[in-house]
This record gives sequence, C-alpha cells and structure tokens, in this order.
Amino acid sequence: MSSTSTILAKQHSKSAELFTRAKKVLPGGVSRNTIFKLPHPDYVEKGQGCYVTDIDGVTRIDFANNMASLIHGHANPDITQAIIEQVQKGTAFTMATEIEIEYAELLCARVPGFEKIRFVNSGTEAVMAMIKAARAFTGKEKIAKVEGAYHGAYDYAEVSQTAAPKNWGDADQPASVPVANGTPEGALDDVIIIPYNNVEKALAILNQHKGELAGILIDPVSHRVGMVPASEEFVEALYQWTRENDALLMFDEVITFRVNYAGAQQNYKVAPDLTAIGKMIGGGFPVGAFAGRNDVMEVLDPTQPKVLLPHSGTFSANPVTMTAGLTAMRLFDEKAVNYVNALGDLARKEITHTIEKVGIKACVTGAGSMFRIHLKEAAPSNYRQSYANEDEAKGLKLLLSHLFEQGLMMINTCSAMLSTAMTEKEIMILVEHLSSGFEKVIEQYPSLKKS
Repeated sequence: MSSTSTILAKQHSKSAELFTRAKKVLPGGVSRNTIFKLPHPDYVEKGQGCYVTDIDGVTRIDFANNMASLIHGHANPDITQAIIEQVQKGTAFTMATEIEIEYAELLCARVPGFEKIRFVNSGTEAVMAMIKAARAFTGKEKIAKVEGAYHGAYDYAEVSQTAAPKNWGDADQPASVPVANGTPEGALDDVIIIPYNNVEKALAILNQHKGELAGILIDPVSHRVGMVPASEEFVEALYQWTRENDALLMFDEVITFRVNYAGAQQNYKVAPDLTAIGKMIGGGFPVGAFAGRNDVMEVLDPTQPKVLLPHSGTFSANPVTMTAGLTAMRLFDEKAVNYVNALGDLARKEITHTIEKVGIKACVTGAGSMFRIHLKEAAPSNYRQSYANEDEAKGLKLLLSHLFEQGLMMINTCSAMLSTAMTEKEIMILVEHLSSGFEKVIEQYPSLKKS
C-alpha cells in the first residue's frame, strides 16, 4: 500500500459520509450485521481477483471473499461473461430452464451421495428445507445439532450458536440457548444440543431421545465451533446411531463444500442422507441447494399423489444464478481444488511457524482452503474450548484491526476463506503482517505471551 492509501485508510471520509446516510434508512446503517464495525463500515468501490478497493481508494487483499462465497475471487472473467450473456436473455421466469438441469447433473455427478437435488436462494433456506425434509420423511419433529454450530437464520438451526458460559449449561447436557429474543420455547424444546467430537457424551444425550429425532445436523468443519474437522469416529458414531433409530444424518456443507472436490464428506467413510450447500456454488450470486437420497428427496416430488413437503421459491434456480454457479463449479475442478487447498496448507504451516517465532499463545485450525487463528496455545476440539476469554477476544479484535490497517481483510472470527485468484505472494504478505500483529497483541495483552 502507498502512503496515500495509508492516509486514506485512516480517514475513511467517503465511507463515513455514506454511513451517516445509511443510519437514516437502515437499522444500524446496515442490512447485515456481519459487516458492521465502529466507527462505521467500509464501503466498496470494486473488486478484482483477490483484491478489493474501497471508495476512498484503499486496496486490500480479500481473505474473506464475502463470507466464503467467492471461490474464484472477484469479477472472474469467465463467470462475468456467462452472466452477461444470460442477463441479455432474461433474469427470471415462471418457467423451468435447461441450465437448472445441466447444473443439477453436474453436482449429482460430482458427489456420490447426491441422487437428487433442489435449488433454493441461500444457505439458510437450504438448511431450513433440509430439516423440513427430514421431518416430512421420518414423521418426527426434533433434531439434534452441535453446540456452537452456525446453520443460518432459522429458529431451529440457530439454537445454541451463540451459547456462552453464563447460559450453556453442563457439558454433559448442553442447554438449548436462543439467539434471537422471542425465540419460541417450542423451538428450543425441539432442538437437542450435543457436544462436538465427543462420541460418548453425544450418544448419551441422543439415547435420551430415541424415537423423537428426525435427524442429526452437523457441519463437518464448523467455522463457529473452531474450524476443526469432525473426527471420523464422531461422524461414524452419529451415522450408526441414525441407522439404528430411524433418523437421518444431515450435513451442512454450505461453507465446507469447498474442502474437497466432492465436499468435506469426501473425507469420511459414511455419507450423509441429506446435504445442504451454498455460498461458492452461486458463482457470486445468492444460492443454496439441498441434495440426498432418492427416497428422502421424494417428499418434495409434485408428481406424487400426496406431496409431503410442498416447496417452492420465486427466485429458486433462476437462470442467472444457475449460469454463474455452473461456470464457477466447472472452473473449480480437481486441479483448482488441489491448488487452493495447497495454499491453505501453506498458510497454516507458515502461520504456525510465525506463532512459534513470536512466542504468542496462538494456533491455527482449518481444512482445505479455510483456516482460523485462535489466541489459544492448544487447538480446540469443540465449541467450549474455542470460546474466547476476555483477553483473547480483545486480542483478536486488535489483530484484525491491525491487519485491516495493513491492507488485509479477514472474517471477524480471524478466519480466512481462500480463492483460486490468490497466490503464494498473498499468503506470505498475510504471514508478514500477522507477525507484527502478534507482537502488538502481546505488548497490549501480556497474558497471551508464552511463558
């Protein structure tokens, strides 16, 4: 970054002006709380590849990629051209389109467990519909989910995603904790919380609800839980429990579908009955989808005498999203998957080396092209272990602010979602500024220095 850019980064003059306007018409000045920050959000001018330029002319390396949705970075020329051609033909119709079929064929051929697929408009919708499909198929109401896991903005899916020491209850019996004020008690009663990566405790809780559960919902590399992969033992135990208790195993791969060519589920011996996907499969446009076994997906089938789950959506499978998504996923072939995952391996290796060199209590977790930095000496294995204490939380905020000032954008959990537009150069720039950032954190929070 130039000295001029540095000055602009501190002034944020145009962004401040826009935020003043925004507060008059938007609650808190934003339409999504994830971009809010004090004194104000930063407003973008343009993005190209792995770089984003704000309206004050400051260019930053984008390690957030719109919350993991841009696997090829910004304004990929192949995707852009395909979109332009489709928009000129129309954007949405009260009719089916051939490209919807073409995209479904690609995804079903890509993932062995995808026998049928249905497109929706967001990851939240995908998870919501997946849960409803499990209920419709099994005739049961309750679901189980992992403590701390994020599954979108649906009453049932979001239970306990923000649990804290003051309300999360006993580790052997985690409480069902609401996120939003006014969440119905019925939603809390119908969601059973299990600890992540603890087979014994999870099964003990599940066994208390035999005959009640429609399914178990897990994210195999849950970002909010700590971005540590679910152990094979844990996944297989949950799978076996669902076989024995007429329930379904549901994977939320809205984020983790990037982890391998056929998603994170490719890394396990067992396959989920249903999977929700989203984010990167839209090629930069709003999207979601859920897929799974033929017999389960049949609950949606309008050709059946009785449709167990009537389901639709005005913009579901619109041709613009389908075109962008199909182009993006064709580009994200096995070579591209291996490339961006190798960048992830490099980042985790170099960050670990920097942590050791600086002598800070920190670690890096992740899988594939994702990683998360914790201000903890040992890598967490569950949500409670990943939960940041006061110094850790303040240290992470300081670290993120330092990186932003140095021209690097991260997700507010100090996480990164890499894109194929990146190279080793961008990884090493991040590592360099992490080193100085770690030193700044230690200076202000001595408790985070290794003894």
